Amino acid sequence: MCTNEDRINYLDHAATTPVREDVLEKMLPYFTQKFGNPSSLYALAGEARYGIDEAREQVAEVLGARAAEIVFTGGGSESDNTAIKGVAAARALSSARSPSNGHIITTAIEHHAVIHPVEQLEKMGYASTVIGVDSTGRVDPGEYAAAVRPNTFLASVMLVNNEVGTIQDVSEISRQVREAADRAGTSVMVHTDAVQAAGKLSLNVDDLGVDLMSLSGHKIYGPKG
Repeated sequence: MCTNEDRINYLDHAATTPVREDVLEKMLPYFTQKFGNPSSLYALAGEARYGIDEAREQVAEVLGARAAEIVFTGGGSESDNTAIKGVAAARALSSARSPSNGHIITTAIEHHAVIHPVEQLEKMGYASTVIGVDSTGRVDPGEYAAAVRPNTFLASVMLVNNEVGTIQDVSEISRQVREAADRAGTSVMVHTDAVQAAGKLSLNVDDLGVDLMSLSGHKIYGPKG
């Protein structure tokens, strides 16, 4: 970042962005006038609930998803943790399987928000396979899919790397993972950390072939989180 008196030349938009004026204008009423608890029944709460529901509809339209599938969290890292630990918890509750029967696939260049929850699940008894990358930072879809086992239930791969900018072929990875899962007689949920891709690439969940996607507003001129 270079400063010249009161002028700032900001060169780190890949890390975080300022809130756009029109975004701030839309948000201010919910800080000052429509601040009710959206889970309550009074009129002020209804205005807050309407704002949240409208935001869900708008996000869902961009992603090609349903509004009911949109979950707002405190940020990208919380979204990654919620996706990975949530799928593991749902699997355990629905099938009464022990952690030792669960297997996760991810890559060597994921964000720590993916690596750390996978490591935590390993301590609980889950197994994981970490797929390496080539000299350009890309994952080989065939190698990734070859890691699928009969007990694999989750595959996580970042769409755009936050350090080197490598774009993974998530749609092809997902396609091959699902084919491998069919052969193995299992079902695999596919998650992508698309935080760094927002605002730069198309993020249609069907086109990417993913079940879960993590995003963060502060990367695209929204509020922190």
